[in-house]
Amino acid sequence: MYNVALRILNYEEEAEDVLQEAFLDAFTRIVDFRQESTFGLWLKQIVINKSINYLRKRRFEFVDVDEAVEIPDEDHDDGGIKLQVDEIRRAIKELPDGYRVVLSLYLLEGYDHEEIAHILKISENTSRTQYMRAKKKLKNILEQKGMSDE
Repeated sequence: MYNVALRILNYEEEAEDVLQEAFLDAFTRIVDFRQESTFGLWLKQIVINKSINYLRKRRFEFVDVDEAVEIPDEDHDDGGIKLQVDEIRRAIKELPDGYRVVLSLYLLEGYDHEEIAHILKISENTSRTQYMRAKKKLKNILEQKGMSDE
């Protein structure tokens, strides 16, 4: 749960605060747990919501995209990618909040764009656009550090 909060917030102290608040909230609302999912998933959703609310207090903004943006399908050659996990984590931490949150929720937490849009109160198209921009920015950061996927 701590790692979920840390990936969203990017600061250890804030992640610790959010995690503590999430546990307190979960235990004070334990009667609301309906066992429609596992306790862990219920708690994870509380952590994600608390983290995002904490970010909103920091006033980060998503770039809203009202018009349809066509996102091209990409051919992936995953065989050639040999990047170090720690270096990628550091590069993800350098992303702007909006990009980092969408990228983390999509890639690391397994949410789809519809779910991300609901969680963040943005359009699905905005979620997709933020994700594509985050990937591009992440690639640029990694290239600047001398890393490539070749």
